[in-house]
Amino acid sequence: MTGRAAEPEVIWTRPERAGRGPRPAYSRRDVVDAAVRIADGEGVEAVSMRRVAAELGCGTMSLYNYVPRKEDLHELMVDAVSGEYELPEEPSGDWRADMTAVAHQARAIMHRHPWLPRMTTTAYGFTPNALRFLEWCLGCLAPLDAPAGVKMQLIAMVNGTVMATVGDEHAVAERARGLPWTEEEEQAVRGTYLRGQLASGRYPQLAALLAASPVPADTEQIFDLTIRRLLDSFDPARGGGGSG
Repeated sequence: MTGRAAEPEVIWTRPERAGRGPRPAYSRRDVVDAAVRIADGEGVEAVSMRRVAAELGCGTMSLYNYVPRKEDLHELMVDAVSGEYELPEEPSGDWRADMTAVAHQARAIMHRHPWLPRMTTTAYGFTPNALRFLEWCLGCLAPLDAPAGVKMQLIAMVNGTVMATVGDEHAVAERARGLPWTEEEEQAVRGTYLRGQLASGRYPQLAALLAASPVPADTEQIFDLTIRRLLDSFDPARGGGGSG
């Protein structure tokens, strides 16, 4: 296949376009932006070299001059949307506030690009925008009294929590779109069922827990609570193991 390397290579070390000749009609970013548009609108399964070529109005084979493999295209897509983080020039000095803000930005980006949680992998951990993100997060965590490895664990756990949360939100939304009734109607029926089960006496511990501390129904509240509890676990001031 034209443009494919015989040996392993990193797409970031590869020139924008292989070979000589006239100035190319498109940039690599044009190709990536087209792929992201397709994934956003039709799902990542719809992204193929043929489909991207059709989006751009060029021949499929010509795309391999810009991106040698579909896997490279996926990596470029992940990096491109990772550039949507709006990171201040300097951290605020409050590592908890900074990491909470990063978590909310990550969630918003993943909702804009529903395919992103599925495509994110540690194999893409050192793309240009990933390095920018990690450097900024480590700067945020400078005030935290913890080894560098623990700080990396914190960043990874925040990202993983956001991915899991958004993945569940996407699944719930997808299911709701296929229901013959409204989500509110379904939740009302499920709530009635749950209250009946709790009243049966078969689940006394669960009934006592929910009576004493109802689960927040608002997804924003749940997300904020989850991130706060996660950061607590690393915060020595709150009994966490930040220095462990």
